[in-house]
Amino acid sequence: MPPRKRTATAPAVTEGAKIGEPVPKAVVDTKTASIGIPPQPDYDPREEIRALRKQMESLRREVSAAARSVKGGAMQAARQSEATVKLYPVSSLLAVAAVAGAFAFAIAGLRSSTPRSRYDRALDEMRDLYDQIRARL
Repeated sequence: MPPRKRTATAPAVTEGAKIGEPVPKAVVDTKTASIGIPPQPDYDPREEIRALRKQMESLRREVSAAARSVKGGAMQAARQSEATVKLYPVSSLLAVAAVAGAFAFAIAGLRSSTPRSRYDRALDEMRDLYDQIRARL
């Protein structure tokens, strides 16, 4: 391969980043055909901290109000259930017994069924397959 001939033209960029240097970020403005970083506002961390403190205070007030409303609702439910038990003691006792019985039956039903291992299920499937093949022959 013959050696390259030198041209009289200079490279397009004579100054700039070298290989391996980070490339600066810039903004390309197509309206004015300019490239560069637009002027940034001065950064004041105190203003940002002040704004964050205001947000935290408003959130604290909202959470506090929500907690008060939940607490009030719970207190009202407790008073209602207490009044219901006082007015209808037998019905309340029967309802509690029914719920307890339902839980007891559910737990007993779960414990009474013997857990089957993967081996037992696979063995049953093999037996069913064997029975199907015997039925065909």
